[in-house]
Amino acid sequence: MVKAPRPGRVKTRLGREIGHVAAAWWFRHQVRRLLWRVDDPRWRIVLSVSPDREGMHSRVWPGHLPRMPQGKGDLGARMARALRACDGPVCLIGADIPAVDRVTLARSFALLGRHDAVFGPAEDGGFWLIGVRHPRRLPYGFFRDVRWSTEHALSDAKATLPGWRIARGDLLKDVDSAADLRT
Repeated sequence: MVKAPRPGRVKTRLGREIGHVAAAWWFRHQVRRLLWRVDDPRWRIVLSVSPDREGMHSRVWPGHLPRMPQGKGDLGARMARALRACDGPVCLIGADIPAVDRVTLARSFALLGRHDAVFGPAEDGGFWLIGVRHPRRLPYGFFRDVRWSTEHALSDAKATLPGWRIARGDLLKDVDSAADLRT
């Protein structure tokens, strides 16, 4: 999932600390590095873009990668829509996690061989990855009432998958603040 790297529209918490232009610049270059690090013939990369129209036609992202619009709604609605649009197994990742690479993604996909879902937890209580073996079987209410951008995001998200066998992927750090950027 990627947003157009426009100052004031992407990485806004980071932008309040280092400036919105610098935050947008960091995000743009972070996504380019991420796409290079995760490119692998074992899976297909699809960009879920926002804003919809701008993202579908933007020259910022590599032109050879397929794109789908994120659509309306909160983060949970947009992620659920992106997952349901895919055939499984599928892993959806955030774009602001510098340590994501082919190895971490391969481990997550492997976990889907024995589990219904996998979450890659983030150090702040959220998650950087959600993987689902059969995305079209996601329950009604998936990602509803999740307290996004809080330490409760991961536990709330797991609670929307009652009865599912859920695996834990690699613990990684996302970048939301200047302190995160330094580490």
